[in-house]
Amino acid sequence: MKIFLAFLVIFSFAFSCSYSNKFEPATIVTIKGEKFYINGKPTFGGRIWNGISVEGLLPNSRMVQGVFDDLNAETVSKWKYPDTNKWDANRNTDEFIAAMSEWRKYGLLAFTINFQGGSPEGYSKNQPWENNAFKPDGTLRNDYTQRMSRVIESADKLGMVVILGLFYFGQDERLNDENSVIMAVDNSINWILEKGYTNVIIEVANECNNRSYQHEIIKQDRIHELIERIKSRAPGLLVATSFNGNTLPPDNIVAFSDYILIHGNGVNSPSRITEMVTQVRELPSYKPMPIVFNEDDHFDFDQPENNFVAAIKARASWGYFDYRMKNEGFEEGYQSVPVNWRICSKRKKAFFTKLKEIFVD
Repeated sequence: MKIFLAFLVIFSFAFSCSYSNKFEPATIVTIKGEKFYINGKPTFGGRIWNGISVEGLLPNSRMVQGVFDDLNAETVSKWKYPDTNKWDANRNTDEFIAAMSEWRKYGLLAFTINFQGGSPEGYSKNQPWENNAFKPDGTLRNDYTQRMSRVIESADKLGMVVILGLFYFGQDERLNDENSVIMAVDNSINWILEKGYTNVIIEVANECNNRSYQHEIIKQDRIHELIERIKSRAPGLLVATSFNGNTLPPDNIVAFSDYILIHGNGVNSPSRITEMVTQVRELPSYKPMPIVFNEDDHFDFDQPENNFVAAIKARASWGYFDYRMKNEGFEEGYQSVPVNWRICSKRKKAFFTKLKEIFVD
């Protein structure tokens, strides 16, 4: 009897600890028409900037390396920190999380982060490194999901939305075959559902029309199959995919998407940003839904007309994409590894200053 009672006490204690540590979401993202809502209210409700309503928009930044690691022993030294002379994946995520509250104060409401990252060099033809949350069969790697959980849960506390990308060209080829891709999708969605995350929206693949993708089901002609699959498994989860810069999504994808992702890379005139938004809304498959730029490497934030402002005027959300250019220091860029996640460079400060002007001040 004493043994049974002792077991019962231990079990009860373990159960209560487990229950008390269960994640309870504070941030729920939804869509109504062309607007994003958080906890039942439109983002930036009633806010006007320069005569333009910014209600329902989702200002964002491309922060895809928040859980970055390199599993290739031959290339991992490329990402060493200047102060320690070594790479540290946990430090990277720690510093990412530490910077998030500062981003939020300036009005940043969302960021894109990817299970397969993005080019740690900004733009790359070859990707010998292995930054991949998936094993070759599509199983999730625990160290990646642990870091991602910390990011998502920290964002939830701040009222922020996570645009979670699943696939990136140059890394998708590390999955064995099409079935492994499908398993990677299923495992990712099951993980989100099991965790109970409600501040996450999905970008199935970064630039699905990029010719570097190896698996046909991730490419433009078939990726709607994965979108449909996600929507059937998790009806409340918002899903989309993105395309190369200055490219409109085709009708077969728009018809299945919950929101539209487009990129401003290669768009050198703000008027083209406006035109792209107009053309998306004129597509036969378009129904009222948010249009989001979640990658654009054009700045000029001190100019009266720039890509950011043009998107806002067109009632589309805009996303900042900054990488470290040649001969620039550690403080530059949010995609180049190692990343300094603070607002510490002239470009970063210019973006966040403009962001605050539009959405906060």
